Amino acid sequence: MQDARVRSVAAVSVWAVVLTVLLPALILQSHGLHLSAALALQGVVVAHTGGALARVLSATTVRFVAFGFWVFAYIWLGLAPLAMLATDTYPWSYRTSEVTTVGAVAVIELGLVAYSAGAALAARRGRASVAPTAPGLMERLLARRLAPWRLLALCGIAVVFAVLLISGQPGRLGAYFTSRQAITKFGATDNVDGAFLQVLLSWSLSVPAFWALLGLLRVPRLPGGDRWLRGVRWLLLPVLLALNVVVNNPISKPRFWVGTILLTLLFTMPWLRRPRVFRVAAVGLISALLLVFPYSDYFRYSEREDVTVVSLADQFTGNGDYDAFQQVQTGLDYARENGYSPQDALGPALFMVPRTMWPEKPDDTGITLAEYAGYDFVNLSAPLWIESYLWAGPWAVVVVFCLFGAAGRRMDDVHHRLRDQAGTLAALLVPAFAFYQMVLLRGSLLGIAGPLTLLVAVPLLISTPTGRASRFPSSAVPTGPIRHASISGTGGHP
Repeated sequence: MQDARVRSVAAVSVWAVVLTVLLPALILQSHGLHLSAALALQGVVVAHTGGALARVLSATTVRFVAFGFWVFAYIWLGLAPLAMLATDTYPWSYRTSEVTTVGAVAVIELGLVAYSAGAALAARRGRASVAPTAPGLMERLLARRLAPWRLLALCGIAVVFAVLLISGQPGRLGAYFTSRQAITKFGATDNVDGAFLQVLLSWSLSVPAFWALLGLLRVPRLPGGDRWLRGVRWLLLPVLLALNVVVNNPISKPRFWVGTILLTLLFTMPWLRRPRVFRVAAVGLISALLLVFPYSDYFRYSEREDVTVVSLADQFTGNGDYDAFQQVQTGLDYARENGYSPQDALGPALFMVPRTMWPEKPDDTGITLAEYAGYDFVNLSAPLWIESYLWAGPWAVVVVFCLFGAAGRRMDDVHHRLRDQAGTLAALLVPAFAFYQMVLLRGSLLGIAGPLTLLVAVPLLISTPTGRASRFPSSAVPTGPIRHASISGTGGHP
């Protein structure tokens, strides 16, 4: 069922002016301009990403996945490259030719156009469905509802696994409150497969712990009463909260992951799923990404430096967190010398296969590009744009982003249709994926394949299918909201 409301032209115009004129002008006026063809073409990228983000912010429905995509594209591939090209200053030392730079901007815009086309086609197909039809795979998955017994089993498994893993780790509990650098050293090993297993075990604790906490907060009431469930939840909630403070804190875990947890807990509250409230929260999030995120790596290293506040332009051109555009440049030079590698697409899909069994397993793309550029520090990003380009060139970029755009639009549409159905994966998994997709877009894929798989697989395991038989409300499923089991102060109903 489509929303009959129409977005405000004035709202779109105001957002477009702010995002495509005022913020870019603020960045460009910080330093002198280095005029070039690439800078002119980058203006098209800024206009595209800013305009698309303006449409999402002024939409009459909440579109989490589209919001996450366009926020990343606008900041990391719109504003940041604009500052780099305007000043001819980059976070890392590698430099490319003007032809390569123009090519990098073109590849980014190609992916954005493909994403927009895929999303538009999916939206058009959704509007064309005027008669009830059997739900597709996406809707069947997102219509699944949390199962209390499975959720409680996950809570128990998470607690037991935490006791075993933390007690057997060097540094034990204290290691989680030192720094990411220190906790990596505690688990360091010379064996490649051993290091991979150590990382996988860490994520196998962090992700289920997050879903156990979120599930306890959002599991719907049982039709026959839920006094026993409420009692068990009251006992488990402080335990799971404490566990997440230990294993999912910003000191020992990546900022993007901690941000995903906090934003998912926030945006799964029913009142934040209303468009007007969502817009206010979205503006706050964009502001935090621009003003706070650059300084949020304070706990990353054991030896911490004093925080120095600099302009946005200086952050974009001097902070390695914004190396996405430069990595695309490096990737184009790498492809020109080494050609395409279609087999590398198997690496993220088969990330679980150890290198002892698969000696030719593809390397992390970010590390490969860093080594090609001659850097000593190799833990760099590899945006999805250059990952897909290295598989098969521009055609791979078009296919990947067209499919990604269509899938994202379908997720947003299903989330909107099921917005009043509490405890469904549409209400929980869509926001979680929407925010974590920033890590997926930043890359590299091989590095995030494990956490992403767990992020999607765990909620599927603790949920069960519903009786929803069509994409439109029917008598088989109540169309009114289903109440959460109440816990005071957690966002559920009293």
